[in-house]
Amino acid sequence: MQLHFSPSMRSITISSNNGFIDLMKIKVAARHISYRTLFHTILILAFLLPFVFILTALVTLEGVNKCSSFDCLGRRFGPRFLGRVDDSGQRLVKDFYKILNQVNTEEIPDGLKLPDSFSQLVSEMKNNQYDAKTFAFILRAMMEKLEKEIRESKFAELMNKHFAASSIPKGIHCLSLRLTDEYSSNAHARRQLPSPELLPVLSNNSYYHFVLPTDNILAASVVVTSTVQSSLEPEKIVFHIITDKKTYAGMHSWFALNPVSPAIVEVKGVHQFDWLTRENVPVLEAVENHNGIRNYYHGNHVAGANLSDTTPRTFASKLQSRSPKYISLLNHLRIYLPELFPNLDKVVFLDDDIVIQRDLSPLWEIDLRGKVNGAVETCKGEDEWVMSKHFKNYFNFSHPLIAKHLDPDECAWAYGMNIFDLRAWRNTNIRETYHSWLKENLKSNLTMWKLGTLPPALIAFKGHVHPIDPSWHMLGLGYQSKTNIENVKKAAVIHYNGQSKPWLQIGFEHLRPFWTKYVNYSNDFVRNCHILES
Repeated sequence: MQLHFSPSMRSITISSNNGFIDLMKIKVAARHISYRTLFHTILILAFLLPFVFILTALVTLEGVNKCSSFDCLGRRFGPRFLGRVDDSGQRLVKDFYKILNQVNTEEIPDGLKLPDSFSQLVSEMKNNQYDAKTFAFILRAMMEKLEKEIRESKFAELMNKHFAASSIPKGIHCLSLRLTDEYSSNAHARRQLPSPELLPVLSNNSYYHFVLPTDNILAASVVVTSTVQSSLEPEKIVFHIITDKKTYAGMHSWFALNPVSPAIVEVKGVHQFDWLTRENVPVLEAVENHNGIRNYYHGNHVAGANLSDTTPRTFASKLQSRSPKYISLLNHLRIYLPELFPNLDKVVFLDDDIVIQRDLSPLWEIDLRGKVNGAVETCKGEDEWVMSKHFKNYFNFSHPLIAKHLDPDECAWAYGMNIFDLRAWRNTNIRETYHSWLKENLKSNLTMWKLGTLPPALIAFKGHVHPIDPSWHMLGLGYQSKTNIENVKKAAVIHYNGQSKPWLQIGFEHLRPFWTKYVNYSNDFVRNCHILES
């Protein structure tokens, strides 16, 4: 708004800011202006100017809000000018909240027809003139139906993933069959491993001895190849590969036909260890004679499960604990290392789902301070899947024996890459403790713990573990799709523990190259079996 005085002081003009509308023009006498007249003029201006300002604002707002008339503006702004606010919108929201709360506490009416989509819902609302309560009931029923379908889909996905993780990919199965056939027809595939002149090295403690129990030929080749290629002294590496009877011929064929010189590889089947008998290994007897165990690991994992009261994560954890590998003797062999290798003082134990990215010889120089097991602790990280595990994550502390003997907050540690001092081990009762707790869990119908070999080992090695730097062993690559790539590159050993193994189609694509870089795709057997092809 602008105020203009004419040069002759005969008139005062009040106009809008844009200059297009003259709102008021006051004529003033040409000559004599008394103070009384001036006072009255100023008084009138003081009274009128606020209304002029309001009128100007309304004119401006009319253009912005496209209000068609002063009547519209009056309805909109009048109550505000009088100090009253139109609360009809707030009342509407409060009424709707009231209806929602009422609908949330009542049962959904029987026979309520639900639309299949939001557009159909809108269409039916227009056609049927639903009231707010009916609309709220339909909305609630649609959301509950959707939540149920999502849960069912998630559980089905977890089951399919479990079956995929437990099965043998056709490419790896093909590899084993072809190599087994090669063993029977090719003398080179049957040659002695290692050659006779190298046999004394198998018990020479000046070498770096690695133990790898596995029935996966492709995985074994990656572990051995990555270890040798990452080593500063590959000529001092000795691998002791232990496999089951059905895989022995194929495993032997692979390493006989694909030597990793200058490293030395020994392949043995569990049937070749005289010490591994039912009398000495209670696990064998338990697996063969306890039907409950076989049903638990091979039965219907959904039957009898109350999925409505189970979260997908809890269900996934239960499925993981029912992996058939946990009743495999190969998975329990680690507890018998002192007896399997009576002439060795120190070994590094490796799982078959790992990749070596750095020279591991410094592990033999670590002072374990009289402890048996050098392992990475898994209770000091932030991620809830892998590196924040305590005893309470593995054991059922409602069981009286567990509650009596264990501390729920004690730190857990990782299997998969462990340095074992076998001399110190032979002076303990670790194996006997392991056996006794296995028997107690069988007596308790597997209610003391669910997951594989680690829980009884956490008890058996209690007081015998020396923590090593976490950079030696990075876990979780089979669990977490958002694993930090830079951290993966820095780790000495990366571990694909979890269901998403790199040799499976369900493996994480961005983490698989760390593993596949050690697969020899030019090998005839690998190529002919179409390993990891879509």
